[in-house]
Amino acid sequence: MSVTAAQGFEAAGTAAGLKSTGAKDVAVVVNRGPLKAGAAVFTSNRAKANPILWSQQAVSDGVVEAVVLNSGGANCFTGSFGFQTSHQTAERAAELLGVSAGDVLICSTGLIGTGDEQFRARVLDGTAQGVASLSADGGDDAAAAIMTTDTVPKTAVRQADGWTIGGMAKGAGMLAPGLATMLVVITTDAVLDAAQLDAHLRAATRVSFDRLDSDGCMSTNDQVTLLASGASGVVPDETAFRDALVDLCRELSAKLQDDAEGASHAITIEVRGAASEDDAVEVGRSVARNNLFKAAIFGNDANWGRVLAAIGTTDAEFDPYDVDVSMNGVRVCTKGGPDRPREEVDLTPRATHVLIDLRTGDAEATILTNDLTHDYVHENSAYSS
Repeated sequence: MSVTAAQGFEAAGTAAGLKSTGAKDVAVVVNRGPLKAGAAVFTSNRAKANPILWSQQAVSDGVVEAVVLNSGGANCFTGSFGFQTSHQTAERAAELLGVSAGDVLICSTGLIGTGDEQFRARVLDGTAQGVASLSADGGDDAAAAIMTTDTVPKTAVRQADGWTIGGMAKGAGMLAPGLATMLVVITTDAVLDAAQLDAHLRAATRVSFDRLDSDGCMSTNDQVTLLASGASGVVPDETAFRDALVDLCRELSAKLQDDAEGASHAITIEVRGAASEDDAVEVGRSVARNNLFKAAIFGNDANWGRVLAAIGTTDAEFDPYDVDVSMNGVRVCTKGGPDRPREEVDLTPRATHVLIDLRTGDAEATILTNDLTHDYVHENSAYSS
């Protein structure tokens, strides 16, 4: 059910010809209310795509009636023509839905630097098709329509005490913080206002999407949107709602990690014993972005020396000669020296767990990443659509 699991939402996914395969490529998600509250977080990349520039303006008043998303073209670095395309897409949806264009968010994903009259026409046509096809059962079609190099659609649902949260995500490459390269729409029928949604969303993305660092490359198009319809009539316990939202975002993050382009290992880097959470994140990210470490994991080699070399480049507080490292349950390094033989580590499963204990404090953090593979290099050298 995805984004239509929560009451008060309709969605659709249609094929407008943006993808050469003929697959679905335009999605529409509409909030039927009675509340029309919305919040969004965006890429921190200074090079922002036109849909981001539009959506940042549109969401500023906390009212969101609909989201239109397209794959098959990022509409980034396409000049004023591209911004006009986003504006016209919002106007087309607004006209058909009987709402204000300023309450319609736009998301795009695909190749950067391309966009012409044909692209615009197809997006506008797909928007019209999507509005005409809206359904309370359309969440799965919408999730399929936003895929690019994704191999599977990514959805998640949480339910508790009379309210529901549903979400869909896309992303398989350029997965780095500042949200990873993703488009995410999350819906809830709980009674929450825009300020509450904003606070909960930022808290959730901070410990989920912002800690997905598959390949160290940050997208220009990242957007995570949270909408509330209030259709359940239930005012949720805010702690319970935030916990559920965090859990849902972490599930979607893990699905993005598991579908990363060309990856053969999904690597969870858990850092414990840090002096601060920031230190733990910095250490975990330094390992996640280290190509030597990632290549070793691809080769099923528990080369813990590359872990220590990576964390030694950080400003985190720790003694490099008092650090423990475990891989898939085997402690291969203790106090900066060898422990169990690395040949005891089985790295053949896709799921890989690396535990780093800095032995300095009580803070911790977890970073999600992937290995560096031949397939990743091939896919990103061949991808142009």
